[in-house]
Amino acid sequence: MTTLDAHAGINLLDQSPARARAILAQLSRDLGEPSYRAEQLMLRLWRNPVASLDAATELPAAFRARLTERVVLPRLELVTRQASRDGTQKFLFRLSDGQAIETVAIPEGRRVTLCISSQAGCALQCAFCATGRMGFQRNLAAWEIAAQVREMRLLDPPVAVTNVVFMGMGEPLMNWKAVDSALTILNAPEALGIGARHITVSTVGVLPGIVALSERPEQFRLALSIHAPSDELRRRLMPINVKYPLADVIDAAKHFDRRVTFEYVMLGGVNDAPAHAMELARLARECRAFVNLIPLHEGGSGDFHPTPGARMQAFAREVRKHGVEVVVRKSRGRDIAAACGQLRVERLGRRAPAGADEDSHVDVV
Repeated sequence: MTTLDAHAGINLLDQSPARARAILAQLSRDLGEPSYRAEQLMLRLWRNPVASLDAATELPAAFRARLTERVVLPRLELVTRQASRDGTQKFLFRLSDGQAIETVAIPEGRRVTLCISSQAGCALQCAFCATGRMGFQRNLAAWEIAAQVREMRLLDPPVAVTNVVFMGMGEPLMNWKAVDSALTILNAPEALGIGARHITVSTVGVLPGIVALSERPEQFRLALSIHAPSDELRRRLMPINVKYPLADVIDAAKHFDRRVTFEYVMLGGVNDAPAHAMELARLARECRAFVNLIPLHEGGSGDFHPTPGARMQAFAREVRKHGVEVVVRKSRGRDIAAACGQLRVERLGRRAPAGADEDSHVDVV
């Protein structure tokens, strides 16, 4: 490894943990510091992060000053923090180019699930989702994805995240290169250290991305946004179904060697009939999937209406009757527009959205 340029300004948060350690080890040598400085610095990237290197006061001041000339620890700018009556919190972060994302923290007993974004906006235009209506802005970098968890640790007091779900803004498997790297940062013990079984990637069914996720050795979870049990209905609700038909999505799920969850938003009079429940159960049995029934939330629902609670329970009973485990998801954060399908950045000026051509943003190689 050659000596690092003093003007490099390397973003340490956008490196794999192994690469970050190697950079810090070389910097310590170059600056005449003992080798253990690299380990001290590694702790300050993710596990016990600092807002800036100046705050790492266990390091000599002169060393810190010289480090800041060579490396950077970028931040997500917290613009708004809202708290729901049920304890859910929503965070609006501004990115360095002025784009913005939303992140949601959902407490449940000792568990705190962080719903993170992988894109600013979304290109897929699912008919009932607010994020799709705002259009696609750009993919997030790996560090911007993982930093949503890092920022929780920097709050005072910190939010102790135990679970992560890629169910915020964007389609994660259409930003696979960055998501792949972010998964490593989220999971690695020397980085954020969240167990793979506590990290779920949700997708509408981007097949190359499902294959890529399945090839990773860690036990990351997969959630499939199904929302309709037939191609005809799914095409009406989710344009992506033209490129990735339902049968192909189910086949990919069958070959995914970990437990799969079906996400199914209930649309009154559209996908909530007993026949839909029977067909959904058949699909779930094919790939041994668990089914989450999700109430429709205001904000992105267009002309759709929620399925009444009693009808949702009857739908769940019908699915369960056919041998499939199913739950009706509890709505969280509705009063701050933090529930499923409600995330939509409108408070900050944004450039005009990119087109919704699903081919143009697929990044899975």
